[in-house]
Amino acid sequence: MRQKLKSITCLRCQFPVLLCLVLTAVLLWIPTGFEDAVIYKGTERCSAVVLETDESRVISTGLIKSGEQTCKVRFEGGMFDGQEAEGFNMLTGSLQTDKLFQPGDRALVVITHKDGEIISVNMIDHYRLHKEWILAGCFVLFLFLFAGWSGIRAILSFVVTVLTIWKILVPCYLKGMNPVLLGLAIVLGLTILIITLVYGFDRRAFSAVSGSFLGILTTCVLGIVFTNAFQIHGAIMDNSESLLYSGYEYLNLTQIFMASIFIGASGAVMDLAVDITSAVYEVVQKKPDISRREAIGSGMAVGRAAMGTMTTTLLLAYSGGSIALLMVFMAQGTPLDNILNYKYIASEILDTLVGSFGLVTVAPFTALTSGIVLARRKK
Repeated sequence: MRQKLKSITCLRCQFPVLLCLVLTAVLLWIPTGFEDAVIYKGTERCSAVVLETDESRVISTGLIKSGEQTCKVRFEGGMFDGQEAEGFNMLTGSLQTDKLFQPGDRALVVITHKDGEIISVNMIDHYRLHKEWILAGCFVLFLFLFAGWSGIRAILSFVVTVLTIWKILVPCYLKGMNPVLLGLAIVLGLTILIITLVYGFDRRAFSAVSGSFLGILTTCVLGIVFTNAFQIHGAIMDNSESLLYSGYEYLNLTQIFMASIFIGASGAVMDLAVDITSAVYEVVQKKPDISRREAIGSGMAVGRAAMGTMTTTLLLAYSGGSIALLMVFMAQGTPLDNILNYKYIASEILDTLVGSFGLVTVAPFTALTSGIVLARRKK
């Protein structure tokens, strides 16, 4: 009997891992439907070594450079491997997007060709893929050395989340599906998958998933209400207007912005729900005769302790990307009333406060579900 229970427990723990592996294989295989872009037909992408540069047509105006840099490059890989050609690097006067190459740099280039002959070479950017793979490999290795098989589970959840966003969420948004409903469905699916990777399919997973989704649902409702109340348009998101001008004028950018609020907060919500569930489970294991009311109280105590740091985590995460903007406001002496009333600042405040509100609500939700599910009812 004991051996049978052990086998069932092992199966509950291993099934989420097998499910993640299957999902990873499926997501890698399925196409997004946007692979055959017209602008990239008849082109070849590869890395190239910059041999020489010519800045004679670059116009410098202080920090700003515009014009065109010409580079002599040698291709690495692809159908033109080893060949040399002249590449063009267009400068638009934007420090954010422009780049200048030096001899010896490696660049990612797009080669336009016809009938095996090179028509033009466009210098996209510095080649960073190999360094990104090195960084990712170091991260995976460190996670495995530090956390063992739990680290492998974390990597699996990371990979599945990235693939789900890229292969399902983004293509479905581009096809005009309802952003809020689709976002909720995907977040719920990822929540179930990620938390079961931690616990397996048991009562702890049910408790943490229930508390997480109630918190995410609260964040969703508040995001919808206050986005309308603040009169925030979804075009406030970076690069969103480019979508409209690229033939996707039917997209509802405001609903996409609403969905981004609870999607962005869902990771922190899951983290807090797992912390509270684990704490309540440990209390119940140490004191099996504890009442549900006492277990809920223990979960609330853990939630109160964690809420202070978790809400600050969201604040730092959102404000960290706006340091340059805050410096501009201070350098220009912009009044605080003006700053807080700007649409793009109001959207960040909305993002931070609504996400933090979701964290505040997930604590009592998870404490309640943990106490009811994990503790036994006293006769």
